[in-house]
Amino acid sequence: MKIFGLLFRNALRHRLRTLLTIAGVGVAILAFGVLRTMISAWYTGVAQAAPDRLVSRSKISITFTLPLAQKQKIERIPGVAAVTHGSWFAGYYKDPKDFFPQIAFANAESFRLFPEYIVDSAAIAAFGRERNAAIVGSATMERFGWEIGDNVRLTGTIYPGDWDFVIRGIYTGREEATDITQFFFHWDYIDLRMQESFPGRVGQVGWWIIKIDDPARAADISAAVDREFANSADETLTETEAAFQQSFMGMVETIIKSLEVISALVIGIILLVAANTMAMTARERISEYAVLKTLGFSAGHIIGLIGGESLLISGLGGALGILLLIPITQALGAVMRQWFPAFPIDPMTYVLTGSTAILVGILAAVFPAWRAIRLRIADGLRRIG
Repeated sequence: MKIFGLLFRNALRHRLRTLLTIAGVGVAILAFGVLRTMISAWYTGVAQAAPDRLVSRSKISITFTLPLAQKQKIERIPGVAAVTHGSWFAGYYKDPKDFFPQIAFANAESFRLFPEYIVDSAAIAAFGRERNAAIVGSATMERFGWEIGDNVRLTGTIYPGDWDFVIRGIYTGREEATDITQFFFHWDYIDLRMQESFPGRVGQVGWWIIKIDDPARAADISAAVDREFANSADETLTETEAAFQQSFMGMVETIIKSLEVISALVIGIILLVAANTMAMTARERISEYAVLKTLGFSAGHIIGLIGGESLLISGLGGALGILLLIPITQALGAVMRQWFPAFPIDPMTYVLTGSTAILVGILAAVFPAWRAIRLRIADGLRRIG
């Protein structure tokens, strides 16, 4: 315990400098943790994907629709347990900037394929009875102050015009990372309007959601679905739900890479701050190290004093950053809910931030320690201050 007391007293010789260094390391560790959490948030959809669900879309692009007539052929493929479909609506409520995902589901039975969405059975029954009924995620309900029974008007973009819905239910997530921002409604509502306004768009869906009986056969069943429609006017690209989600990550790959580069730069900044402090400390104590050598202290003792103080400062800074990480990410998650449905801190982020603080403490002490052990006693005693 005496060695820890000595390290504390050494660190507090210049209290202001030490406290500023701890604060600097803490802020940098906090920034590193927030960036890592943002990167994890981008991949939440991939991590939450079900292994027993496939998504089949147009081979050309997700923006191209598929004919409803494909459903019967998909259902006949061995290994397929259930099939439903979804369509992206891309409307807005009052202000185009207030984004939230809106998806037209085939029917109320579609919710059975998504056990991660917790919906009251009465709400599903009401959803099945009314063509303009909607079931909305709890986060979006809270965001706009909606209640069950409210009438909501969305302005369509892909499907032009004003669309009136009645909220009949709220869904919550089985897990913390489940997306609870979506707005689900009937595909029939769209199709009937298309019959009146755009007959050429009747009977078209966005993508197929396929539940399979054996996740180990996902690749074989995906290939069978695509073979079924090969060389047709509506060829498909079928993949696991995780791969489908991963394809969206390609659209923002530059952003993710930028965040990774910035997080690496943050580590460099931490190292420079800590290394500067330790270099100044070692330079001020040259004569002390010479005296310690004269008294018989070994190079190991000198390294222990310098390295211990460096680890103490960076460790306290790291602890400060990690303690601040929880409330900061919670606040950011609330603000960025519309872009990141889930903003959890990955346990690996704690490991990385803690390891970074320790690594910085070690690296920052390398040069000062190397310089101190190479110091000749006579040269050290000649220095004053």
